[in-house]
Amino acid sequence: MRLQHSLPFVIICLLFLNAQVKAADGLLLELQAGEVDRTETPIYLTLPKALRSAKGFSLTCEATGQEVPVQKVADTHPRIVWMLEKPLKAGQSRRYRLRANDQPEFKHNVTCTDNGRQFVVSVAEKPVLTYNHAVVESNDPKTPYYARSGYLHPVFAPDGTVVTDDFAPDHPHQHGIMFAWTNTTFEGRKLNFWDQKAQTGRVEHAAVKDRYDGPVCGGFRVELRHLDLTAPGGPKPVLDETWNVRVYNRSDRFLFDLESIQRAAGESPLQVNKYHYGGMAIRGHRDWLDLEKGDFLTSEGKTRQNGNHSRPNWVSIHGRLKGADDYSVTIFSDPRNFRAPQPVRLHPNKPYFVFAPLVLGPFEIGATQPYLSRYRYLIEAQTPNANLNQQVWSDVADPPKVLILPES
Repeated sequence: MRLQHSLPFVIICLLFLNAQVKAADGLLLELQAGEVDRTETPIYLTLPKALRSAKGFSLTCEATGQEVPVQKVADTHPRIVWMLEKPLKAGQSRRYRLRANDQPEFKHNVTCTDNGRQFVVSVAEKPVLTYNHAVVESNDPKTPYYARSGYLHPVFAPDGTVVTDDFAPDHPHQHGIMFAWTNTTFEGRKLNFWDQKAQTGRVEHAAVKDRYDGPVCGGFRVELRHLDLTAPGGPKPVLDETWNVRVYNRSDRFLFDLESIQRAAGESPLQVNKYHYGGMAIRGHRDWLDLEKGDFLTSEGKTRQNGNHSRPNWVSIHGRLKGADDYSVTIFSDPRNFRAPQPVRLHPNKPYFVFAPLVLGPFEIGATQPYLSRYRYLIEAQTPNANLNQQVWSDVADPPKVLILPES
């Protein structure tokens, strides 16, 4: 009788021990490079439900036993991300062991600090970008309407050189990396969120949702608001926008992602009218106003001479700064973006460009019709390298696959 009563207890213990062994073994992952070479690529895996509550993880390369920094990120579905620790050739694969670990050992090499007016995201204590959550006032008291919040500036190259501009003398309404529509209609009223001098629309920072550091990435998630300044009764919200900015742990070249989601703030949609510019833009350093110092390069090999309103996968703005040194900022437009590949406005004599899907015709942004866009940014203290840019584009357009393998 005692034996019969003890059997269930023994079976439960064995099952518990077996579960503990499996938990200790973790998951066997296989990373597949696909058809292109991979180097210093951000690798993502959506976590299975059983692991989503874990606070942290450890990742080990099966072949070498090397511990690889890995980080859990709170995306739509919880994911882990790591940076490819050494190159992986096309057609090759590599296996890793993933285990839940509530006490990650790696230093937070990517930090996001708040100085009271800005978030500054740094890699290895080198600043990468600055997000202005406080209003930056116009540098000319006669034009206070050029004040702005909710944009990135300054943005830096790895050697500390600033590559963006703000309140440029020729176009003071262009602010670093910003998102603004130009020709729109809202409730029958014409609004221009781009040209602040018109004083019909304004884009501003609204709220902070998240800010984080990590061994693999760091960044923030914020809310912005697009306002109708001509509405009866005072400014009226038109769009609510979310920015998710993520900087990766690379210090030789800076790499970060910017995801934007725009939704109508109320029942009325925003009509974005056909126009030749407006959208996600970058204003480059004012030294590049000298056409002999700055230019553009697209994935199709085009420049400012022949690239306007073309539809490339990526665009580099580049040129000489600090005398004879070359710098470049390349922006990769995700192929899932609306009307991808999106047309670009390459200005004929100003150092700015913008991804502008409205070139192809009008569209609406509603409460149930959000406008989602994703861009990856690569910043280098050198001229753009078309081969490297194509490799980064492949990471965006066709990222390497991660499989969870069954245990033998």
